[in-house]
Amino acid sequence: MSQPVKIQWFAAPEEHDYPAAQSYLSLIYDDKQAGRFVVQLRAAPIIQFKAKDIFRASRLALLGATNSHVARSCDKIRAGHQISPILLVRDTVNGNVVIADGYHRLCAVYSFDEDALIPAKIV
Repeated sequence: MSQPVKIQWFAAPEEHDYPAAQSYLSLIYDDKQAGRFVVQLRAAPIIQFKAKDIFRASRLALLGATNSHVARSCDKIRAGHQISPILLVRDTVNGNVVIADGYHRLCAVYSFDEDALIPAKIV
């Protein structure tokens, strides 16, 4: 039996994650609201959620390891490289969670352990 993979996390999201989140959020919300969310995300503390719970709350489909971005994240995890916490926004109107940044990382982590604790910022 192979050894379980230990997932290494950065203490905080990488700087480039915030513009990526704003780009995605601006597809769902107007630019002003997307910008407010990013400001709030920058200030939010890191908390943890199980991978499977984030998927349930987001209502998104799990991407497999054949997706090139997921595969790249899986390779980083296997190599012992740190990955960035994810950025989440509560969509209270629709009753779900928007994965503003980190969807592919989440899919990669889930492929190793659906119960893995995912560090995240959420607003």
